[in-house]
Amino acid sequence: MNKALRYCILLVCIIPITAKAQFETFKDSVVQLYGVVMTADSLQALPVVSIMIKGQNRGTLSNDRGVFSIVALKGDAVEFTCIGFKPKIVEIPRDLKGNQFSIVQLMVTDTVFLPATIIKQRLSRQQFERDFVNTKVPDDNIEIARSNNSLATRRVLMSSLPADGREASSQYMRQKTSKLYYSGQVPPLNILNPFAWAEFIKAWKRGDYKKKS
Repeated sequence: MNKALRYCILLVCIIPITAKAQFETFKDSVVQLYGVVMTADSLQALPVVSIMIKGQNRGTLSNDRGVFSIVALKGDAVEFTCIGFKPKIVEIPRDLKGNQFSIVQLMVTDTVFLPATIIKQRLSRQQFERDFVNTKVPDDNIEIARSNNSLATRRVLMSSLPADGREASSQYMRQKTSKLYYSGQVPPLNILNPFAWAEFIKAWKRGDYKKKS
């Protein structure tokens, strides 16, 4: 019981000392950041500049004279942003002596070049109707698919594209079947066969005998 009592007394004495040391450390790291924001080219006060502590939802705005003040910690990164000016990030030194840090922040103008705009005179009704009728509207996906499936396009593709694996294997199997069918005998001559001539003409029109790369 006496041992437990000694432990309790020891904790009662240590906790306030530790809490006071942590408070003193935190108090030493707090910095009052203040200063003025000005334009870099003319040194004019810049109002309504957003001053934010990066990584935190804390910030402030400069007044109409460009003056600002905010509480931060040593080592914090402070970001200055304003419409029409390039953003600027300032880091508070970790080894700062004291609890105050003043700054004169100069903002550089952010020049943006927009594409040229050509202003034309308003068209008359006759000009608008003429241009509207003559305007070429690009084909949509359905129209492109319809044009690719036309008979002329398919014939061009059949004559220009090389045979795929299925077509090549089918032709090879037909040749083997015909050779095996007349195995052991003389194959007939179809030079006088009208049906053979009809198939030959159809194949010639399809481009089956053209060289395919």
